[in-house]
Amino acid sequence: MGRIEEAFARGAAEKRKALVTYLCVGDPDGDASIDLALACADEGADILELGCPFSDPSADGVAIARASQRALGRGGGLDETLRVARAVRERSDVPIVLFGYYNPLFVRGEEEAARVVAAAGVDALLVVDLPVDESMPLRTAAAARGLGLVPLVAPTTLPERVARIGALGERFPVPFVYYVSMTGVTGGAGGSAVLASAGAEAARVRAATKRPTVVGFGIDSGERARIAATEADGVVVGSEIVRRIERGATHGERLASVRELVRELRAAV
Repeated sequence: MGRIEEAFARGAAEKRKALVTYLCVGDPDGDASIDLALACADEGADILELGCPFSDPSADGVAIARASQRALGRGGGLDETLRVARAVRERSDVPIVLFGYYNPLFVRGEEEAARVVAAAGVDALLVVDLPVDESMPLRTAAAARGLGLVPLVAPTTLPERVARIGALGERFPVPFVYYVSMTGVTGGAGGSAVLASAGAEAARVRAATKRPTVVGFGIDSGERARIAATEADGVVVGSEIVRRIERGATHGERLASVRELVRELRAAV
């Protein structure tokens, strides 16, 4: 059993839901990202999503897009994301998901990308613009290195596509499924009805895929996290963390604000 699977099993045994936190690595800089990631883990995040900045983050809203531009502007990218992952892994056993887009991995080559990602201590990849039907080269290379590949399911995903994800999970590591609560991009605030519906849909995806399913997009507070997690296996929070980092005037302010939010989220789920 890998670190991600252990995190879900531990949460189930303790009757609590998984909390997944996202950071855009390199915003405001790589060393700060290490401290912020470890702060999330210290305050109760079960899984860290380390976001690799990308020039065209088509699935992300303005907060994460701005963070990506800031990180790229100071030389960030896949190499720095892996450096941060290695530094976090040296100090913590928290599961790490490398979150990003396909181009940086494709340019590196699937085999080499899987090698360097696994060597950095990452547990899984989440590639938001790589459709399931086109994922086999990367999926195969990742599996050979013990890496999972996390699929996305949206409100518009057809049942047959969900069934295909379940079938892939019988052959390849699929540590969990990420259910997108709404159509559109990250950063919007989901209403109670939307998030409750997303949680119910996540439960149906879990039943179909036999994999833990978490809800992301639109969760920016403990109350919204609680609603989304009622029927799902956990929640993902990213844009609000990124906004708090952006608003912080000093490293200390950023750390304190992110810690406060993660404590709130942890208590809620």
